[in-house]
Amino acid sequence: MSFAEATTASREILTGLHDVMASRNHAQGKLNRVVEIIGEALSSEVCSIYLLREGVLELFATLGLNQDAVHVTKLAMGEGLVGVIAESGRILNLDEATSHPDFAYRPETGEETYHSFAGIPIIHRERVVGVLAVQHADPRPYDDVEIEALQTVAMVLAELIASAELIDESGTEAEIARQTEAMRLSGQKLVIGMGEGKAVFHQPRVDIEHTVAEDTEAERQRVYQAFRKMREQIDALSNQAEFGVGGEHKDVLETYKMFAYDEGWSRRINAAIDSGLTAEAAIERVQQRTRARMHEIDDPLLAERMHDLEDLANRLIRIVAGQLGTAAQLGLRNDSILIARNLGPAELLEYDRRRLKGVVLEEGSLTAHVTIVARAMGVPVLGRVPDVRRLIHQGDQLLLDVEDGSVFVRPSPTMVEAFEAKLTRMQEKRAEFEALRDLAPETRCGKRLKVMVNAGLREDVATLNMAGADGIGLFRTEFQFLVSATLPRREAQQKLYKDVLDAADDKPVIFRTLDIGGDKSVPYLRAETTEEENPAMGWRALRLSLDREGLMKVQARALIEAAAGRTLSVMFPMVSEPWEFDEARALFEAQRVWLEDHHHMLPHEIRYGCMLEVPALAEALDELLPRIDFLSIGTNDLTQFLFAADRADPRIAERYDWLSPAILRFLRRIMQATGEAGIPTTICGEMGGRPVEAMALIGLGVEQLSITPAAVGSIKAMIRSLDATLLREQMREWLAEPPYDMRQALLDWAAQRSVAIG
Repeated sequence: MSFAEATTASREILTGLHDVMASRNHAQGKLNRVVEIIGEALSSEVCSIYLLREGVLELFATLGLNQDAVHVTKLAMGEGLVGVIAESGRILNLDEATSHPDFAYRPETGEETYHSFAGIPIIHRERVVGVLAVQHADPRPYDDVEIEALQTVAMVLAELIASAELIDESGTEAEIARQTEAMRLSGQKLVIGMGEGKAVFHQPRVDIEHTVAEDTEAERQRVYQAFRKMREQIDALSNQAEFGVGGEHKDVLETYKMFAYDEGWSRRINAAIDSGLTAEAAIERVQQRTRARMHEIDDPLLAERMHDLEDLANRLIRIVAGQLGTAAQLGLRNDSILIARNLGPAELLEYDRRRLKGVVLEEGSLTAHVTIVARAMGVPVLGRVPDVRRLIHQGDQLLLDVEDGSVFVRPSPTMVEAFEAKLTRMQEKRAEFEALRDLAPETRCGKRLKVMVNAGLREDVATLNMAGADGIGLFRTEFQFLVSATLPRREAQQKLYKDVLDAADDKPVIFRTLDIGGDKSVPYLRAETTEEENPAMGWRALRLSLDREGLMKVQARALIEAAAGRTLSVMFPMVSEPWEFDEARALFEAQRVWLEDHHHMLPHEIRYGCMLEVPALAEALDELLPRIDFLSIGTNDLTQFLFAADRADPRIAERYDWLSPAILRFLRRIMQATGEAGIPTTICGEMGGRPVEAMALIGLGVEQLSITPAAVGSIKAMIRSLDATLLREQMREWLAEPPYDMRQALLDWAAQRSVAIG
């Protein structure tokens, strides 16, 4: 079937369904006529409609199967091909139905003569309420255009079924709606923090009441007007947003503009209108296709781009429907926790930050744009909470504890008491830590240590003075690249680096060169960075930068120009062998010479260092140390490489303890080598931000930590209560003969000496 034939067939079916919906026939009679219309238009030998009744899929109408099977054939959710479609919400398109492992034969239907099978979920208000299935005797898969036509028909069927009152409200949705008991939901920790407030849905639901168009041209004009209005909104948001003026969010909004002005997207919506859908139904139809593609995408960045497109589609459908206000535009009236399937960063920026206390997402990821922006805003985010928009009701009281990976819904008095106690303790601790802000991290034995912070956004630099840190031990330059739809220009990079140095004033800043690639893919390098079986150990960081010299040359020049008249400290990530450091340093030096020859003002000193994340580099320290000015140990990657354990895999992420003697002995060997060579060495990563782990590191001889700003207070408190000399003696004994449980041994030792570890 050609595209034109499919469009014509869709229009014929929709016209026929419109007449059926307007008829005075009873519900069963309407469904009987529907399967005839679909079968005739698509030349299908079988067309059947199954509806969900009391948790079971019941054959309600059929053309081609035995009529005696109607209301007799029933399948449980997940049973047979129809049950699998209903349970998963996914399409099945098979040239041989019996070859599918979930095929279930029902003799009363007489379907044994049919081979090909296609099934489409019928979805009403984001819930599967039935399945539309077609079959042929010939073993052939259905064409994409035929599937498209069936998906369009399924949308209209949902409206017909709802108007005929055939949707079973005794099922899951109604049962959930009646729930009033307290519950705890778990999810992925995206942005750590605690928050309390009323549940507010980001998008008030737009119910599409009419799917079949009366006047196709009028519907097309409605879409054109909605596109114009949406583009005006995105342009205005880009010009007026106050958050991070001139900063990274501008790049995110450029991605939105790219989609908003994408002709391909508008063409697909027009094609759906041509098939006979209303403007709202056409946008939803294209959006359903986008969601289906999301399930097939492995590339996290490409999936994030698809979420950006869905964000805009939601905006467009609200404009067409005349429901213009998101929760942000309508205004938050109380302290609120935002609930959404996913959230675009542009929409997050619209919220009143004084009343937005947290975000709970059904989807979301650590690398999503909205996570980057939320972290800079200081808004806690919990992601990957299944069915959150059905389990939580508008206005429910919520307690969000991302550190615990939980959100408490309609909390019981006991839950509230425990949460408030934890929040009070956290606030009391924060007050104690604030009192330490201007005090040095000096041990009881008089050892002055350095506690610095990790940063990645321009706004993060403000935490330096608020936390009382000694400087920025790791500035992740890749954030500017991750939130940009195009390669950031040298001028934009230079401005960011200069702003960071200005804000840091006289405190040191160590810039890490680009760590992109692998799981941090960017659109302008996607063709070269996808399809890696193990991206964490693939073409990323310095490996990518040395191969794509243009990237590093631009960044080198931007950094050198930004640090004119100052000290520039730059370190290279993912160094595996000394020659890689040599090549990167030579590339920077070539840019310095070029700028000097062209009479540019230069830094008065450039300090070069590298990150030790690859265990192989530890075996070449005798070659490396004479060439570098400083070393940083990246404990996150180093740990996963030492244990061959993917830290992104929840099944093994916490299996291997940072306080394992294997890790501690490895780190001690590095500290001994760098100490003998007189090379300053910093621990960068989560390990240094945890009091017990940081205490162990100090026992190994570590004197510099670079950690998340939120951890500075607790680490300072631990340092100021610690006798490092005694601890180092004890660590020597423990590493010679490790205790059964190193963590417990450290905890007991700290408790006996009143060390503040939590």
